[in-house]
Amino acid sequence: MKEVEQKLIYNTLREQYISLDLPTDSIDAQSEFTIHNLKDIHNQLPYRSPVYRTNFFSFVFVKEGAGQYTTDEQVFVTVPGTIYFTNPGHFKSFEWRMLEEVYLITLSEAFLKENVHADIFEEFPFLLAETVSPRVLPPDQFAEFETLYQLILKEYTGNSSYKNKMIGNLFVVLLLKIKDYFWNDYNPIYEGNRSSYIVKTFKQTLEKHFRDLSKGLVDKPLRVQDYADAQNLHPNYLSNVIKTKTGKSISTWITEKTITEAKSLLQNSSVSVKEIAFLLGFSESTHFSNYFKKYTQLSPVAYRKQHTST
Repeated sequence: MKEVEQKLIYNTLREQYISLDLPTDSIDAQSEFTIHNLKDIHNQLPYRSPVYRTNFFSFVFVKEGAGQYTTDEQVFVTVPGTIYFTNPGHFKSFEWRMLEEVYLITLSEAFLKENVHADIFEEFPFLLAETVSPRVLPPDQFAEFETLYQLILKEYTGNSSYKNKMIGNLFVVLLLKIKDYFWNDYNPIYEGNRSSYIVKTFKQTLEKHFRDLSKGLVDKPLRVQDYADAQNLHPNYLSNVIKTKTGKSISTWITEKTITEAKSLLQNSSVSVKEIAFLLGFSESTHFSNYFKKYTQLSPVAYRKQHTST
């Protein structure tokens, strides 16, 4: 299991498909958003994936298909009318026995924040849920989602310079539909066991803190001890729970969140690189630039130029 944990971790869907020797023709290599019909990917059925982790969000809409998926130790059956999503960090696997029309949407946290909603997890807290059971909708309700994901697909395959913004706005409607049909009564206190609750609370604290950082409401990043204190836990215990449940250390979560927030801020051309460095808790802009380049292979200036050309 340790070998699987170390090896099968994917940052993008394209990376995952290449690793699993699946076709990538319908995947835009330049975008942090994807949508396609899984029938076009899996030419031979049944198909069973290995166990893996991803660092992106996945939404699945099963109009006509049959199989099952596993999130951590929970197994769910997929039947026509099923809608489900998973977020980063979990052990996952899936099996398909029949595929006719099953659409998969994947997107990164950076895409969510830049194109969908700046305070995405405050507006849609269920996205931070540890494990959410799938829902099976009657045909009339499922048809509402089908209309939306088909519109998203049309924009995804188009060439508009406003493509990401249009996808983002359509996706807001899709999330509102999910929120309306599935999670109007969402209450995290009833969800999962103790470890799941700890992970969810950590994610929420991390998200709120970086939101406050980017707004200048606080002036320095939290440490592991701070996240532990927020839940009255020993830091070693918190670290062990986060690593065990998500496959990533707290420091990795903080690093990834820092890079995500930096990317979002850099795409706002009115904020200087120096100011972004200060907002994210760096004492010198050169430290921030070196840090950003280490994890993205681009300097902040190069990243900004690449993502604000339109």
